[in-house]
Amino acid sequence: MPLHRQFDNFLFDCDGVIWHGDELIKGVKMSWNSYAKSGSFKAKFDRLGIQAELDEIFGSAYATALYLKRILKFPDHKKVYVIGEKGLEDELASENLKFCGGTDPADNEFIDLMDFSSIKLTKNYKKLAKAHRYLHENPDCHFILTNDDSTFPTDGSLFPGSGAISAPLRYAMLGKKDPIVVGKPNQPMLDCILEKHKLEPSRSCMIGDRLDTDIAFGINGGLSTLLVLTGVVTRADVNQPKPRSCQNM
Repeated sequence: MPLHRQFDNFLFDCDGVIWHGDELIKGVKMSWNSYAKSGSFKAKFDRLGIQAELDEIFGSAYATALYLKRILKFPDHKKVYVIGEKGLEDELASENLKFCGGTDPADNEFIDLMDFSSIKLTKNYKKLAKAHRYLHENPDCHFILTNDDSTFPTDGSLFPGSGAISAPLRYAMLGKKDPIVVGKPNQPMLDCILEKHKLEPSRSCMIGDRLDTDIAFGINGGLSTLLVLTGVVTRADVNQPKPRSCQNM
């Protein structure tokens, strides 16, 4: 039986499966169904010639907004402190969540340290310091990561991902507060997808290029999985001792 007849729903990772950076992966030119929501992703799909509707796009930033609003019932009078870009802010705003930080100019200035005249700390350190203070001083403050990918593929190379960028904050809070990671392979992402789209896991297939996130996400959530070799994982990785269960395309 053809693969597309075995399932009612397909969930696709994007980076390394559909595209690399701004380049469409060779052979990818079709209509497909996945789950996320982001205007910026929709524009990218359109630009690359892929038919996809907003309610078929379900990214970790949008899932984080849904998780805060619908799962955690985040209070209307409180704010989310953002270490991220405008895309995350847009997703929070779409769920009527108040936020600060992010692209606020006050959080995007160099910090000059009088005691170390040769050192300038970028906005990243300032943001991490503020986030650490909120987490350290308020025991009720949620520590949430959109995802913890160590890297992401772009234009034939690998860049540090959210997991790498958040590592200093996680280390600073070690033994005090563990983060809730929304994105793959963690359950909050699937909880948000199932809550919004009412999918049947046994009739759904997760397609991705990473064993530790995409394929683990499918396995942990009771989905069928399919690994592609157009992104991070190579055939040599699959042939390592005790590889995770996956189908190879």
